[in-house]
Amino acid sequence: MCYAPLVQRKISQRELRNNSGEVMRALEAGVSFLVTRNGVPVGELTPVRKPRATSKEEVLRAFRGLEPIDFKRFREDIDAFMDPGPREEFE
Repeated sequence: MCYAPLVQRKISQRELRNNSGEVMRALEAGVSFLVTRNGVPVGELTPVRKPRATSKEEVLRAFRGLEPIDFKRFREDIDAFMDPGPREEFE
């Protein structure tokens, strides 16, 4: 499922109060709002981004055919970029 792109629309505090139903429907459709009071921005209303669940089958399909992780090489690569600090060796 694809979500509509977020579009920001400027509305006054009065518009929010008087047209709350319309604002709620627009939020559900992916529109975000910059709320102003006396022309000064005071807040933002943005749609809630619902997490997308991925099935076990989709995850397995995405990783199918990849080589197994070489943990020793993986650790060496990580250590090359970070301070390794104390650690247990992978065997």
